[in-house]
Amino acid sequence: MNGVTFVLILSGVMLNAVAQLLLKAGVNAIGRFGYGADELWGAALKLAVQWPILGGLACYAVSLVLWIVALSRVDVSLAYPMLSLGYVVNAFVAWYWFGEVMTIPRLVGIGIILIGVLVLSRG
Repeated sequence: MNGVTFVLILSGVMLNAVAQLLLKAGVNAIGRFGYGADELWGAALKLAVQWPILGGLACYAVSLVLWIVALSRVDVSLAYPMLSLGYVVNAFVAWYWFGEVMTIPRLVGIGIILIGVLVLSRG
């Protein structure tokens, strides 16, 4: 994998991670909602005007374009595992922004992910 391809993949992964965080921020703004049709419809209307939700969807769109370009240059068996870097970013940002719990098992898992990505990127 050359440098340009790596930047494409990493940019797509990071935008995907940012999209997840923005979606979470948007959902947090309206709170929990139920599974009933009325509740889902009401939540959908509220979510449709949340700037974090709209920003998250925009990040997804750009991420998708970058991902498609990257896949035109590298094997999916190499590119797809790189998506796990998004989990690493999200775990730390969610801990910092949303106060989510960062446990020892999560940290060990993050370490394993990073080692796996390093091994894959060298192969």
